[in-house]
Parts: sequence; structure tokens; C-alpha cells
Amino acid sequence: MPSYEEWKNTLPFYYFIKFTLNVYSMLFSFLGLCVLCIGLYAEVERQKNRTLEGVFLAPAVVLILLGLVMFTVSLVGMVGSLRDNKTLLHMFLCVLCVLLALQAVALIIALLFERKTSELFQKNIREGIKHYYDDLDFKNILDYVQEKFSCCGGDEYKDWAVNQYHFCNGTGPLACGVPYTCCIHDKESGEVVNTLCGYKTLTQQREDLNDIIHVRGCIHAVNLWIGDNIGITIGICCAVGLPQLLGILLSCIFWNLLVEMSKTADVVDFKSLKRAGFSYSELDLAGAGWCMCLPREGGYLPIPVTDRGLDKDRDLYSPDAEPFDPSHSQFELLDPEPGVGMDVVGNRM
Repeated sequence: MPSYEEWKNTLPFYYFIKFTLNVYSMLFSFLGLCVLCIGLYAEVERQKNRTLEGVFLAPAVVLILLGLVMFTVSLVGMVGSLRDNKTLLHMFLCVLCVLLALQAVALIIALLFERKTSELFQKNIREGIKHYYDDLDFKNILDYVQEKFSCCGGDEYKDWAVNQYHFCNGTGPLACGVPYTCCIHDKESGEVVNTLCGYKTLTQQREDLNDIIHVRGCIHAVNLWIGDNIGITIGICCAVGLPQLLGILLSCIFWNLLVEMSKTADVVDFKSLKRAGFSYSELDLAGAGWCMCLPREGGYLPIPVTDRGLDKDRDLYSPDAEPFDPSHSQFELLDPEPGVGMDVVGNRM
């Protein structure tokens, strides 16, 4: 069985890494485009009503930014891998590393400064509760969280006092109460939920409301759920981090492979050929594929037999042939080095 060092110098390895990275980037660019379109649609719908000013509280804006980053970064990786462009691949690799590092730092900071993180979330949730009926995106998210985790408000149920429809000085039917999503009811019974089940609950003490509403805040409820479901939490973190690690690994291997290939004798640089006065139409690009980027054994340069010191009966690209004279006028800028390696059409971006 060949070693990794031997295998990485073969064409099958080159093809495998190249198109695996290309498919990887293509999938994530498509996913990013979908997220971007959903975010744009949600933002258009959000603008029809009064909306929140904070980006943290605008899911549509978050989706737009997330989709834009995913699509742009993945597109760079897709083009770089398809065209064997080392600059784009290096950019793709660096951006992925930075994004993954930022996520790791944010997670570490959130764990080390848990109290500060909770205060930040509480502040933003209270701001969202203040505009609860003005932003349908935030309303739907908070309703889902309150029902899913059996909680009410950010830090506690009394956070609802900041809403103009729920504070106790109001006169409406919701005054001094909480939304029905905070109420305790049998979800499997199928009974109609009383939307005023939280009426006048803000004036009562916690111990008197244990059978009426969920008095625990959603921040604490989510923290408890994470602590009780470590396996699911680790799985979510892996689902976010592992695809990025895979992209970093593939782009790093392919970039190093292209760097090694660029040091071989027969790499075709179209810019250098143009500066040398070599006509593009003189190249035989059979086998380069529709993307003009596939390598071919023997290269793509139509080097005359006389320049290689070969006999007519010998193979033009025989590995035993003597290297051609680099002083030839058409190839003087190629500066070939002796050695055997794979040939690739590259650097044409």
C-alpha cells in the first residue's frame, strides 16, 4: 500500500481533493444563498410593520448577514478550487480559520463570563418584550421558546411589566398580566387555551402562581436544558464546527498540493506565455476539461522535438527525455526546473 507522500503525488489524489472541495463549497454556497433569500423575504415582510432597531433582535437581519457571509466565502472557495487559484484558496482558508476562531472565542467568553452573558441576553430580551406586539419575528420566537422550555420572560415573569399592554398602570384586558404562552396547560388535551389565563399575575407572588403560569425565566430554563442535555449540546456544537474544520482541512491540503505542483517544470502560466509572445491558440488543451483546469500527463506545451534533443522515434514526453532548452524565445519566461511532477493548467484568473 503506497504511503501518503506517494499517494498525494498521483493524479487520482489531486482529482479527489479538488472536486471534494469544490462540491463542499458548492453545497455551502447554495445553502448560504437559500438563507440569504429567506432573510431578504423576512426583512421585506418585517418592514411592513413597526420593527426593532437592534440587529440582535431582528432575525431577518441576522439571516441576511449569515447568508451573505456563507455565500460569499463559499463562492470564493468554489472558484478557487475549480480554477486552481492559490490566492483565492488561501483567502478561503484564512477566512474559515478566522470565523471558526471567532466562534470558539465567543463560546469561551460566554462560558467564562456567564453572568455578564446572561445580563446581556436579559437586557435584549426585555427590549424585545417592550416591542413584543410590534415585531412578529421576535414574537414568534419568544412564544416558541416560552412554550418549548416552559418559561416566561427573560429573567422572570415580571419582565412583562415593561410592555405597554401588560404593565399594571394600563387599563386594557392584558394589563398586569402575561401572554397565554406563559400559562400552564395540558398541551395534549386539545382544549382551547384561555388567552387571559395570565390576567393580573404580575401583582402576585411566585409561590401563588406555581399552578397558573411558568414563573421561571427563559434564560435560566435554557441553561438548565443545556446542562441536562450535554450530549445534544455537544452534537449541536459539532454540527456547527465540524463542517468548518472539514473545509479548512480540504483547502489546506489542496493549497499545499498546488504550491508543490507550481514548483514543477511543466506548469503552464498563461500570463507568462502571453508576455513571452506565445499564442494561446497554439496550445493543445485536449483533456483540460470544460473548466480548462485539469492536469494532464506530459503537460500542454507543444515543445518541438529538436528543443528536447529527442529522436523522432522516441516519445515526445518520455520521462527519459532530456530537458528542453529554457533559452528558447517562446519559453524564456517559464524558467523551468528539473524534476518530475504533475502538470496543471493554472493561474489563469
